[in-house]
Amino acid sequence: MPQFTHRTALVTGAASGIGLAVARHLAAEGASRLILVDLDSKALEAVSIPCTVDRAAGDVRDEAFWEALAPKLVGLDHAVVNAGVAGAATIVEHGFDEWRRILSVNLDGAFLTLRAAMRAMRGRGGSIVATASAAGVKPEPGVAAYGASKAALIHLVKVAAKEGAADRIRVNAIAPAGVETPVWDAVPMFAERAAQVGRDAAFAELAAMATPLGRYARPEEVARQIGFLLSDDCALMTGATLLSDGGYTL
Repeated sequence: MPQFTHRTALVTGAASGIGLAVARHLAAEGASRLILVDLDSKALEAVSIPCTVDRAAGDVRDEAFWEALAPKLVGLDHAVVNAGVAGAATIVEHGFDEWRRILSVNLDGAFLTLRAAMRAMRGRGGSIVATASAAGVKPEPGVAAYGASKAALIHLVKVAAKEGAADRIRVNAIAPAGVETPVWDAVPMFAERAAQVGRDAAFAELAAMATPLGRYARPEEVARQIGFLLSDDCALMTGATLLSDGGYTL
């Protein structure tokens, strides 16, 4: 089992969903210090993790935020580039402001997070995992901005892996399909159905339609997979994208 004793890790989008599950998993595996980033300062303060925790409330799209955080990243061993937003609209109906909102968080924010982490690891080595999506691999109607941002993130990870190799920095991505996280609440179709039948039933209906295995992932499952990619068990993996999609992309 991967161990993270005496390791420092950065996790963005850490107040809920996959990010919170990752933070809890790393702490349980022995990480000594976590740097948790989220836009929601109240939710971030409510996070309880049994190790040293530095909380940083801020916008991952803000370059000044990362410049101010840089001193806290000294000694960084791992990073999880996880902050993201979703949205749904066809291309012809897509507002440009909404397009930019999704791209700016999912791609600009990921770039700034990745850059900050790689700068902190330069000359020391480390491992990074970015949360992409099966939507960046398989095209579907209505997810132009989200899918494009995640497809670009997958390629960005490959570039980062090549650039980071000389410094022994490994960079990989994970591409889940449906995961039972709060990000779905921003999708009108899901929100409407959840209001009618409840969130659990709405997730079950979506999963039955979308995945051969007939269910969506739980955040804790994805967190364990991210932990695996971060660990020395994957010492020769870099530039890879782990599809964890229940067969969705088949």
